[in-house]
Amino acid sequence: MRITRIDFEGRPGRYATAVRKRRSDSIEVTILTPEFPDGREHSVLADCKEDIFSMAECLQHHLDGRRGTNSMIHDYYRELLKLSDC
Repeated sequence: MRITRIDFEGRPGRYATAVRKRRSDSIEVTILTPEFPDGREHSVLADCKEDIFSMAECLQHHLDGRRGTNSMIHDYYRELLKLSDC
């Protein structure tokens, strides 16, 4: 089994998708918020824990609407790891 897509929902009106295509070295993340109604796209190396954690920080901040605690960030990080090579 291979997970290829994860959808995130934060506070009302705040969403994101993370997608890993077959044979891709990266995870593509799109954040949709009132500030970015057309989406803001990010690319994260699938084998770099530091990049993935940084993306988790970004997701948590944009979807929850505020800077979160380490455990809140790790909730997003654990999900992104499902798409990674780590």
